[in-house]
Amino acid sequence: MVAGHLRIQNGIYQMILNYYDKSKKRKTKSVSTRLPIKGNKKRAEGMLLQLRKEFIPTLWDKDTLFYDFLSEWLETANFAADVYAVYRVAINLYAVPYLENRNLTIADMTTEDLKSLYENIRQNGMIPSPEDLKRILTTCHTVISGALAYAVTSGWIEDNPADKIDPLTGETEILFSDFILDWLDMMKSSVDLNTYAGYASGIKSKIAPYFKKKGYMLTDMENNPKYIQDYYLYEMNENGLTTNTIIHRHANIRKCLQYAFQIGLIKSNPADRIERPQKNVYVPEYYDGNELDVLFQAVKGNPVELPVILASFYGLRRSEIVGLKWSSIDFLKKTITIKHVVTDIYLDGHTITISKDKTKTKSSTRTLPLVEPFEIALLNLKKQQEEDQAVCGNSYSREYLDYVLKDKTGSRMKPGFISQHFKLILTKHGLKMIRFHDLRHSCASLLYANGVDLKAIQEWLGHSTITTTANTYTHFDFSKKVQSANAIMGSYPA
Repeated sequence: MVAGHLRIQNGIYQMILNYYDKSKKRKTKSVSTRLPIKGNKKRAEGMLLQLRKEFIPTLWDKDTLFYDFLSEWLETANFAADVYAVYRVAINLYAVPYLENRNLTIADMTTEDLKSLYENIRQNGMIPSPEDLKRILTTCHTVISGALAYAVTSGWIEDNPADKIDPLTGETEILFSDFILDWLDMMKSSVDLNTYAGYASGIKSKIAPYFKKKGYMLTDMENNPKYIQDYYLYEMNENGLTTNTIIHRHANIRKCLQYAFQIGLIKSNPADRIERPQKNVYVPEYYDGNELDVLFQAVKGNPVELPVILASFYGLRRSEIVGLKWSSIDFLKKTITIKHVVTDIYLDGHTITISKDKTKTKSSTRTLPLVEPFEIALLNLKKQQEEDQAVCGNSYSREYLDYVLKDKTGSRMKPGFISQHFKLILTKHGLKMIRFHDLRHSCASLLYANGVDLKAIQEWLGHSTITTTANTYTHFDFSKKVQSANAIMGSYPA
């Protein structure tokens, strides 16, 4: 217990504590009782005694060796003399020697380190009986847990690793928030970067923080599937997430818990025992032929003129448009082959541009006919780029020579530039607001309106199955029903 005394200042009792800091320098700390001196001496003395018992000097930081911290914290923790004696013997005999050989700092300590420590104690052949072993393990764990709790309070560590382990069995509890982050890290090498970025966006910023705040362990999740359902309701009610976004989050959570099940951390997957939200029926926006004519006039001579034509006529995705290369255009055979994509992903606070010779699905790799008006436009563009290269000389970028969409200095057009610039054009000309991707839907709508069947539209757009096409363009089916209704009307009694 630290020394202390009362002092009167401005008619108020002040509690003065005296102690030595980490460098063995004498320090004092003043704390006001807020009690006036008249009639409050005994009360102030009581407050001083309580403060002296509870006050622990600042002797350490996160880089202090844990075995030093453990011993010194025990000295200052104000345990009763008989309790202190039991704790001191157990720590000195069984914990400190093991920890001393490992040079672990307070910040280094993990549940795995404690697991190894307790296993070392269990393997000690000098402990005479199972009852003694249980008592020693429990005693060591109590002291270590208390010391680490102080480290949490002091801000040196975020969580108490002792909370996650049973010292008697060595079994460890794993926070779901920690496990899903570990799973995400493992998935980084198993999926492409685009997919990983999609996983990371929801998990790092939303899923993990929510469950970390709740403090649910993996076993808690297994025994209470409702915790998952509660999360979905929270995101929809508090943050306004759509059911489609929740379905993506559910896929991540389910895959993570399925992995926990496969490696034996849980006995079943709780995500299989909840009601997944129903997917919203999406009806795409699109321009009809007249609206496209107006749009083509609006973008004439604009940097996004070619992307708009490629999306509207060929139904290309933005990634396919930016990834289009001259080597994929055969001017002799009059074909365009879609096989390379360029995408922007947002990962860990940064936008990263990814280029790869792999389209969204196998069916997305496709060859389309090069029609004459577009062929002329491409040849003119190619000639212009050759002139730009001659004018810029060494300042012209050689990195993107094979890409079709470039600026005057040879830099490849960025995917984000297309979407942003497209929106500006619609606003400037007062056109109906749609996404750039909706031009792909406009293409499908025009094909269908001109008698092209769904199977041909599927192949033109590069959908993996005709089911995808049918589900995306359910409004096409309605037009067929209208035709059927009109046919029946011919037999309707007058």
